Amino acid sequence: MPEPRLSRRGLLAGGAATAVGALAACAPDQAVPPVVPQPAPASGGPESSAGAATEPFDGLHQAGIATAPQTYGVFVGLDLRPEVDREALARMMRLLTDDARRLTQGRPALADTEPELAVLPARLTVTFGFGPGFLTAAGLTGRAPEAVAPLPAFAIDKLRKEWSGGDLLLQICADDALTLAHALRMVVKDARSFAKVRWIQRGFRRGAYTQPAGLTQRNVMGQLDGTVNPVPGTPEFDRAVWVSDGPEWLRGGTTLVLRRIRAEMETWDAVDRVGKEFTVGRRLDNGAPLTGRDEHDEADFEKLNAIGFPVISEQAHIRRAHVADPNLRIFRRVYNYDEGLTSEGHADSGLLFASYQADVSRQFLPIQRRLAEADLLNEWTTPIGSAVFAVPPGCSPNGWIGDALLT
Repeated sequence: MPEPRLSRRGLLAGGAATAVGALAACAPDQAVPPVVPQPAPASGGPESSAGAATEPFDGLHQAGIATAPQTYGVFVGLDLRPEVDREALARMMRLLTDDARRLTQGRPALADTEPELAVLPARLTVTFGFGPGFLTAAGLTGRAPEAVAPLPAFAIDKLRKEWSGGDLLLQICADDALTLAHALRMVVKDARSFAKVRWIQRGFRRGAYTQPAGLTQRNVMGQLDGTVNPVPGTPEFDRAVWVSDGPEWLRGGTTLVLRRIRAEMETWDAVDRVGKEFTVGRRLDNGAPLTGRDEHDEADFEKLNAIGFPVISEQAHIRRAHVADPNLRIFRRVYNYDEGLTSEGHADSGLLFASYQADVSRQFLPIQRRLAEADLLNEWTTPIGSAVFAVPPGCSPNGWIGDALLT
C-alpha cells in the first residue's frame, strides 16, 4: 500500500481531518529531497556552530518570546480574506505550524523549492499572534479577551494605517538574514490563500558575538534599551508575561503590543549630552540612573540636587515608565529599524517596540498613559504604528498553534 503524502494543495483545499491524517503519516524527510548539510567553518570558534543552532518549536509556550533575542526580526501583519471562516483558520494554522516546525529545526518546508536555504536555521523562531479580526472569524465575537483590541488614542500618537492593526501576526527572528528571508517567504507563501499582507516591519539588534550575551542593547538614539526587564526563567517573568487565567485557549500564552516609534534623530542630534541624560534619567555611557553608578542600580526618585529639585526629573522617561510591582511590569523585546535616508539625508529610523504581558489593561496601558501624559522623551519620539495580538500558547509535537481555540 503506498504511503500517504501531504501536499500543499491537500492542506489548502482538502478537509481538516484528511490533512491531519496525512501530516501524521508523512515522515519529516519524505516530502522534499534530502539536503546535504554544508560543512561548518574550520575556525573552531563559537561562530562555527552558530548557523546550525536551533531553538525548540514545540512546548508549553511559543518560542520567540522568552528566547534570547536574535540579530534580525521581522513582524508581518496580515488581513484575513473575507471568505475565511473557522474551518479555514484551522487549515491555515495546521499548514503554517508545519512550515514553522520544519524550518526552525533546519528542515525544508513542504514543497520547498530552495531546500538548501533551510539547512542553517541560525536560531530561527516563528511566533504567531491573533488579532481582533482573527478572533471574530474564529467565532469569539463577544467572548474574546477585552484587551485584544486597538489601544485607546493617545495625544502623542500619529498612527498610520500602513503600520497598524492586523488579523494575524507572524514574528520571525533569526541570527542570519538569509535564513530569515527564506522562512519569511515560505510562511507568507502558504498564508496567502487565506490572508493578504497588511504591513511588514523589519528590525535588527547587535549581531551575534558583537558583544557578550546578556548585555543590554542600544537603540538608534544611543540609549541602553530594556535595563529594567523581567528575566526569562524567573517567577517574576512567568507572572508578568504568561497568561494564567481567563480563556482556556490562551493560558500559557501572552499578549503582544507592537508599537512602531519613529526617532526624531535630526532634533535629537541637536541636544547636548546633559540634556539627553536629563530627558532619559540615565547616563548614556553605561546606562546608570543619574542617582547611581552602574546600569542596574535602583533609581532613587527621592534624591534632590543642591537646589532642592529631584535629580531624576518628574518628567524623566525612567520615572514615567517606572513600575514598582514586578508582577505588573512588561517584557520588552525590542528591535531597531532603519529605512534609510530621505532625499535631504535625514534618517528614517526608530524602534519596533514589542511589549509582552499577561494583561494589556493592567500592565501596558497604565505605563503608556503616564508616558503619553508627561514624558520628556516625547519631544523626540513619535508612535506611528500600533497593533495588539493574543499570542496563544505553544503546542505538542502532534499539535498546532491555536488548536485549543479552533477545535
